Amino acid sequence: MTDALWALILLLLAADVLVGVRRRLPVLFWWLVGYPVVTLRVLASYRATMDACGLTVPASAVRRATARMMGRQAAPVPPRRSLPRPTGSGLVMRLRMAAGQAPEDFTASADRLRHAWGAHAVHVRPTKPGRLELRLVGWDVLADVRPARRWLQTGPLSLPLALREDGHWHVRDFRTVPHELILGATQSGKSVYLRNLLCGLARQPVALVGIDCKWGVELAPFAPRLSALADTPDRANDLLDVLVDEMEARFRLIGMTGGAGPDAVLTSDVWGLPKKARPVPVVVVVDEVAELFLAASKDDEKRRDAMVTKLIRLAQLGRAAGIYLEVCGQRFGAELGKGATMLRAQLTGRVCHRVNDETSANMALGDIAPEAALAATSIPAERPGVAVVGDSSGGWSRVRSPHLTLSDAAAVCRDTSGLAPELPRLDSFRPVVAKELAGPFPAAPIAPTARPVTE
Repeated sequence: MTDALWALILLLLAADVLVGVRRRLPVLFWWLVGYPVVTLRVLASYRATMDACGLTVPASAVRRATARMMGRQAAPVPPRRSLPRPTGSGLVMRLRMAAGQAPEDFTASADRLRHAWGAHAVHVRPTKPGRLELRLVGWDVLADVRPARRWLQTGPLSLPLALREDGHWHVRDFRTVPHELILGATQSGKSVYLRNLLCGLARQPVALVGIDCKWGVELAPFAPRLSALADTPDRANDLLDVLVDEMEARFRLIGMTGGAGPDAVLTSDVWGLPKKARPVPVVVVVDEVAELFLAASKDDEKRRDAMVTKLIRLAQLGRAAGIYLEVCGQRFGAELGKGATMLRAQLTGRVCHRVNDETSANMALGDIAPEAALAATSIPAERPGVAVVGDSSGGWSRVRSPHLTLSDAAAVCRDTSGLAPELPRLDSFRPVVAKELAGPFPAAPIAPTARPVTE
């Protein structure tokens, strides 16, 4: 009796430890318990599950004839599979589809496969004709997102910003998707996504330009790393004029370098120039675009139309000149004025957090994937940071960015203030804090001159 009691106590302790590990260290719990259990379940029920989901095909004539000779009935044949391979958040199987099958058949049955195998989610991705990848996710990876490991930073202007629901990282690559639209209501996580973006760029040799018409309260904490900051519509209009001039000067540089001699390498963008002659990339962050385009008079309307035109020029031609746009706001619609829809068409990257109305979700994602706009409207308010990411190819996914406080993000920008490049055209727009930090190192920390910022 005593031995049985001790065994019961040890069993209860082990169960309690596993519950704690599952809650606090889900990756460790997956490797210890989840992967072996799910793998055995998949291997034991693979044929029956595929047959129940309608993902099998009739046996070949040879198999049917052999089965008749043995007095049996030939069973339907499931797709050929590889052994389940573990990943950091689940497992992966590679399937070879039978004749007549399509990836859409497996995508439509993903929810049934999830329930049959006890996984949190099942994702289907075609890899090559006739083959696809079946990825099972063991738990809700978006519940607690940690910053990406440094080895995931693949190169210049490429940043892992948010974790996707399939366990992969959403990488923001400016050279592939040069311009992006970020939408989200108050307390939706949009600011956290932007902080991760600015901190990632602050560590690289990139010129950061901010346009924040709420008197700079959103971007003022990052002033030490900014090469320019405009905090009113009039200043923003002047800054856009300077950026357009910078873009035109870079195009002239590209043209002169390409025709410098018979052995010159022809190029149509700054990345084809020699490294010594290549101008530094510029990332322009436009925060609260609705504030930028508000108009109360005819003069305001003329200024707004002029700014929209300049932004469209930068969006259409800026990629080749190494100038990239990040346009943020709580909503984005045709009411912002003439040219707003044309500007949206140039912002091929889309990130939509929880929004207050369906129109904003449709403006962000409706033109690339209607089902993505539907997913954006179902983001719960109690999960800030969750967003739907899409691009012009029609692909989309739910993501969540790791939490980053405003003080930590501001500290990164202060520590990297020395990396801010010198662009003479932007000197008159450089924040006062940035100019002071660029001089001799002060004996005491310099207090920011911007207005107080609230979280």
